[in-house]
Parts: sequence; C-alpha cells; structure tokens
Amino acid sequence: MEKDTHFILGVYDDEDVLLQAVEKVRSTGVKIHEVFTPYPVHGLEDVLGYKRSRLPIAAFLFGILGTSLAMTMQFYMMRFDWPMIIGGKDYAAFPDFIPVGFEMTVLLAAFGMVGVFMISSNLKPWAQPRIFDERSSDDKHIMAIDLANNSTMEEEKIREILASSGATEINKKKF
Repeated sequence: MEKDTHFILGVYDDEDVLLQAVEKVRSTGVKIHEVFTPYPVHGLEDVLGYKRSRLPIAAFLFGILGTSLAMTMQFYMMRFDWPMIIGGKDYAAFPDFIPVGFEMTVLLAAFGMVGVFMISSNLKPWAQPRIFDERSSDDKHIMAIDLANNSTMEEEKIREILASSGATEINKKKF
C-alpha cells in the first residue's frame, strides 16, 4: 500500500464529540493524518498535539530585513545618489526615514509570511487539492486516518475505534 493513498474517514456531527474522539483515537495508538472542520474548533490543535508555529519568527526576520533595506536605501539615496538639502536638514536625517522604514517593514514581513506559509503548507498554484469529504466545508467534522501510517493495526480495528468514539459515518477514501 502506498503512503497517503488509502484513508479511513470518521464523520462527526458535533465538535465536542470530535474533541473527545481525537483524544480517544490517539490514546489507542492510531496516528491521525488530519482533522477537517467547517469552522475553527477551539482546542483542537492542542488535542492533536500540534507544536507552536514558527511563523512569528519568520515575520520578525522579514521585518528586520525590511527595516534594514529601507534604511540602507534611503541613506544611500539621500547621501550619495541624489543628495538634496531640504529645509537646511542633514542629508541623512533619521526621523525622516521612519515612515518609509515602517512601511517597508510591514511590506516585507507580510510578503515573507505569505511566502513561508505557502512553502511550509506545500501550497502550489499547480497542485490539485485533496478533498476528503465535501461536507467538511458545510456542517461535518472529518477525521482522516492514513492506513499506511497505521500499518500495525488492521482496518477493521480502526473502524471499531472510530465507531466507539462517536463517528456517525465511517468511509474509506482512495486517492
């Protein structure tokens, strides 16, 4: 069996049942591939065991890059490239550089976060998305379990665990 091709899907109607089901399924040793919900469910990432995102670190680094590029660009332009004396001020008056520095900081931080997010999430313009169940965008919560990651446990055992955890439907999906 190839990895990421055969999945067992547990369909849940209620988010509270879903949270308890995730805890129960994980406690039995089943590795959950992903949980899809129509809206954010508070506490789901904690129950799934996700680590804290490092996206704020990337945002800070891109912000520092934006600030340093803005300050360097303005200093070079005002001191060497096209020096102008405006109102008797110095060529490199730092307070005048603050608005442009702020805007470049925000611009590069935003573009950098979008780029890092797309790379880390493996989002490509040419990629075809995997849709496990179309009802996950309407009113159902879907728990996807990859059979290749749970090769030590039989499919019927996984189905029994999902049924006992409160799943209203249990489906098999192949990509």
